[in-house]
Amino acid sequence: MSKTLIIGASGQIGKMATKLLLENEQNVVALVRDKSKLRDLDSPFLSIVEQDLEGDFSSAINGCDQVIFAAGSGGSTGTDKTVLIDLWAATKAATYSKEHGVKHFIMVSSIGADDPDAIDSDLKPYLVAKHMADEHLIHSGLNYTIVRPGTLTDESASLEVTTERPSDQSKAKISRENVANALLHVATNSFNSNRIFELFDGDKPIKAAIK
Repeated sequence: MSKTLIIGASGQIGKMATKLLLENEQNVVALVRDKSKLRDLDSPFLSIVEQDLEGDFSSAINGCDQVIFAAGSGGSTGTDKTVLIDLWAATKAATYSKEHGVKHFIMVSSIGADDPDAIDSDLKPYLVAKHMADEHLIHSGLNYTIVRPGTLTDESASLEVTTERPSDQSKAKISRENVANALLHVATNSFNSNRIFELFDGDKPIKAAIK
């Protein structure tokens, strides 16, 4: 049976995705810096690896054939952590995954990562980091899926999304729970080609929207 490493499993989306995979009886290795943040999770399908993404975490990938990178530096940190986590840790994760023969790498990126210069805001360093991490993955030789969610919200999961960017910028958003459920779908279904898509709350069931 396949085994998925979730990097950033104690973050908001990462933990939601971890719970969903476990509920679907998928083998999960949760990579976190502090395992106490997962103390409420109890499953025979779960193993927890405690490592720091700013160091060498390559051993966490042993025995895993799929990786979900859901880690992020968070909105309260500076540009230094953005570079170290959203860029450097993400690129290391892809490099380690290639070295370990991982079959599928799923990157949680961001809307705007395709062209950081198109957005004039304080988020530009973050989008540059995401862009460079995505580019590294694209050229890594791995089979990949890059998910670029819109503005994240704490709304409950509607389980209905779209990959078409809304013309109204105020509607270019998606709940974290919808992102996590989309990751579940991507992680538990086989796809024949590399994919990059944006993701927003919408009107289609996840299975129909992400073909």
